[in-house]
Amino acid sequence: MNSLIPNEYLERHIALALEEDVREGDHSSLSCIDEDKIDRAKLVAKQEGIICGIDIAKKVYEMVDKRIIFTPILEDGDRIEKGDIIFRVEGPAIGILTAERTALNYLQRLSGIATITNEYVNLISQTRTRLLDTRKTTPSLRLFEKYAVKVGGGYNHRIGLYDMIMLKDNHVDFAGGIKQAILRANNYLKSKNLSLKIEIEVRNMDELDEVLENGGIDRIMLDNFTPELLSQAIKKINHRFETESSGGITKQTILSFARTGVDYISVGALTHQIQSLDLSLIADK
Repeated sequence: MNSLIPNEYLERHIALALEEDVREGDHSSLSCIDEDKIDRAKLVAKQEGIICGIDIAKKVYEMVDKRIIFTPILEDGDRIEKGDIIFRVEGPAIGILTAERTALNYLQRLSGIATITNEYVNLISQTRTRLLDTRKTTPSLRLFEKYAVKVGGGYNHRIGLYDMIMLKDNHVDFAGGIKQAILRANNYLKSKNLSLKIEIEVRNMDELDEVLENGGIDRIMLDNFTPELLSQAIKKINHRFETESSGGITKQTILSFARTGVDYISVGALTHQIQSLDLSLIADK
């Protein structure tokens, strides 16, 4: 599995998902299918997009019944068209059906994220700007959703609160201002012997001027700047710090932001406003 999702973490997550769905048994399948019945099924795409989560689905089937043979036809990151076969499974019919919904829940959601990410990435492919995700993720699914962003061609921002210092507007306000927030963040890193990047959010050109005068950070997030104002800010920063644009950026507007020369654009919609991809498991007769 991808290094972003450790195998032990993956198995714990799937076990919880199966507990949620199966509990004491799949009564629908147990009631009408012989226990020794062997059958086959295939996963078929019902719309085009980017497939993501095949190894996760394989692990679901393995954890439900190790006798199920999982044969992938495609791999994560492949573009799929309507009618494409993504994988086949063969083995105990009850196990195939018991695993079906859990496997598809992972696959459909992650494929939806990979697909929308890929659409954004393609829109800015002729620029130097990189597309980032955010922490606006589904609780307990963050590692999966951020993996899907990478599969779609995007980049991960910080994974959580623990791997980067991000001084947003509330941090600045609560700390008593930009200078105080930056100073305290740097002192904190020294006192804890930590090596973390510091990013700070600015809401206007006055705050940007204060950050540039103070320094002590690695990246500046320019929040809710128009493309015109962003362009002015990028010129003022003049490559002294990494730059990131954020705030309400859509597929219709992202190219105008990327053309300013900003290093990164972060889009929360990659993980919190997505539509799952339509996939269907059908009997393979």
